[in-house]
Amino acid sequence: MKAKKTDFQECEDCACFAVRRAARAITQIYDRHMRSTGLRASQFTVLVVLELVGEPVPMSRLAARLGVERTTLTRNLRPLEAKRYITIRTSDDQRVRTVAITERGRAAAAAAMPSWRKAQAVVGKHVDNASLHALAALGSRA
Repeated sequence: MKAKKTDFQECEDCACFAVRRAARAITQIYDRHMRSTGLRASQFTVLVVLELVGEPVPMSRLAARLGVERTTLTRNLRPLEAKRYITIRTSDDQRVRTVAITERGRAAAAAAMPSWRKAQAVVGKHVDNASLHALAALGSRA
């Protein structure tokens, strides 16, 4: 018996593929603009979130805020810890590790702001604010 052929034409407008492709393209824009700072866009984002939180944050909460798996976060934190941009400590509860930005990390993030602003302007030419806010809202519901 021959299997029925599936028509995949409707998948051309796949939201998942389109958003993932756009995310990669946007990340490349930020990484290109921030290359001279020594920070990748993902590292800059971690530093900014830590600065905005303003206190040591448990890794699980930081991972949730960034929308990444904890294992991915752990891998992304290693270079920041090696550069002493962050500290990772065990809390009173030995099962919980907290992450905090250091003065050196604040200085690195502050130095990267002009490059981030340039990347933000480039992306803003292609994606309007309403679309960015809609994507952010969608991401916060996931």
